[in-house]
Amino acid sequence: MERHLTIVVAVDAQRGIGINNTLPWHLKEDLAHFKRVTTGHPIIMGRKTFDSIGRALPNRRNIAITRNPAWQHDGVETAASLEAALALVGEVQSFIIGGAQIFAEAFPHAERLIVTHIDKSFDCDTFFPPIDPQQWKEVEHEQHHSAENNCDYAFVIYQRA
Repeated sequence: MERHLTIVVAVDAQRGIGINNTLPWHLKEDLAHFKRVTTGHPIIMGRKTFDSIGRALPNRRNIAITRNPAWQHDGVETAASLEAALALVGEVQSFIIGGAQIFAEAFPHAERLIVTHIDKSFDCDTFFPPIDPQQWKEVEHEQHHSAENNCDYAFVIYQRA
């Protein structure tokens, strides 16, 4: 079965992605980009990531990975593992949206990465794995500036090499 799996993530200058199960920044441009990219597609996330969002995201099939078979939330399907979540979506274009453990598990399965590189360091306790240039080729790069956060950022798409 051919998978159409994309990891979507925002990282700071040190590859930080979060602190205390929350985003360490508020970059409204990135949130709008995330919505544009994922709307209409299944999104797969760990239960802690779902808890940090707090609700099912509209116009997307929400799948949370949890080891707790009793856990449930309106508008969210559950899977006991990444493999089980991938079996639920089959060959449909799907997006992994976090957290760190799910990103690490999904790396070998992903064919594409959509990364918002924020050119600033934040206080983070969770990090994204390094993007190996031997395995990933940058195919798109869109540079921006956030006046609100006084930093540059880029939307970058990597394709598996």
